[in-house]
Amino acid sequence: MTTIDHFNLRSFDLNLLVAFDALISEGNVTKAARRLKIQQPAMSHSLSTLRVLLQDELFIRVGQVMQPTARARSLAAPVRHALRQAQMALTGNFAFDPTTEERTFRIAMSPEIELLLIPELTMRLRRDAPGIKVLARVFPYEAMEPSLEDGSIDVAVGCTYTKTSRRYFETLYEPEMACCYNPALLALSNPVELSDYLSAEHATISQNETLQGCIKDALELAGVELNVITAAPSYMSVLSAAQVAPVIANGTEPDWRSLRGTSRS
Repeated sequence: MTTIDHFNLRSFDLNLLVAFDALISEGNVTKAARRLKIQQPAMSHSLSTLRVLLQDELFIRVGQVMQPTARARSLAAPVRHALRQAQMALTGNFAFDPTTEERTFRIAMSPEIELLLIPELTMRLRRDAPGIKVLARVFPYEAMEPSLEDGSIDVAVGCTYTKTSRRYFETLYEPEMACCYNPALLALSNPVELSDYLSAEHATISQNETLQGCIKDALELAGVELNVITAAPSYMSVLSAAQVAPVIANGTEPDWRSLRGTSRS
């Protein structure tokens, strides 16, 4: 267990963390002061003190908005978490109640998850948790864990076929792999024979430096290689490629369900 340096904490006014959180949330000194029910000069003084203590500008004025620096962005999630934990410890309220919670969750998603999760999540939040907002960002899977560690995201949702050692991990679903192609350009059986599938040219989803992208783990587990000629960051671009070229677009079954004009196997 990490020990707390009480001497250093004693010299730091913890109320400055409350001011910092308000500034991050509001992006404006006047609004942040109003949120904390203090005068604007007091909030300005808190910001000045934070700048000295942390040796960073923290917020830079762009028009009417104070844009956070890289240091401020890296501090935002840890500070918010610390304040929330302190609040729960002092009030004895450890239960998460989505009906009354008011916060923004930063969620990283891989491309194949975004199409499935965002519509359903938006519908359920509006119905069951009106105070919760979601800022979704498309991340390659390998970038999710470092972003969780540095606090820049709260939750990561991605597609993987390998085990993980992370402490907080839950399998949401196990999708079936599927492919799409244009039968006018590719004469394939339905379902596609494995030999034809492996000999064809392919288009895949990729947010990283590999052509295999999000299906890399599945291919490694199956012990096969694909002749990938196009890798793009979105399903629509890969599907469009399959509509005009004799290639197979690779993805998961749920992602293709609402798409028309191609054959699926």
